[in-house]
Amino acid sequence: MYKRQLHDRAPYEAELEPLCRGEGLGVINFFGLARGFLTGKYRGEADLAKSPRGAGIKSYLNERGFRILAALDEAAAALDATPAQVALAWQMARPGITAPIASATSLLQFSELAGAAALVLDAGMIKLLDDASAP
Repeated sequence: MYKRQLHDRAPYEAELEPLCRGEGLGVINFFGLARGFLTGKYRGEADLAKSPRGAGIKSYLNERGFRILAALDEAAAALDATPAQVALAWQMARPGITAPIASATSLLQFSELAGAAALVLDAGMIKLLDDASAP
């Protein structure tokens, strides 16, 4: 199994994406929001106590992770969206990705995440996110 989202994209892109695209296979990736990190909810170690998943987020709190959050914030502000919506829209815009898996723990979260389906990221937004998340 491979994760394919902004933070954990390298193994999928290097090993599996060429095969899946070459064979015309769709991919449903898991941890679409990097355990909640890509929602912007976790911005420092003090935020890790916000949820039981916090311990698994600590590895994302680094220079690259903060660069990804900054790009998500920029894109979200430009699109009047949330970082989570932008992160999921980026995945849905990728060739070979059928759909990302993202879990919601409330109807409010579900409604927010569903808004990703209505977002259209232009080439500039995709480049911004690609550059910020480059492995």
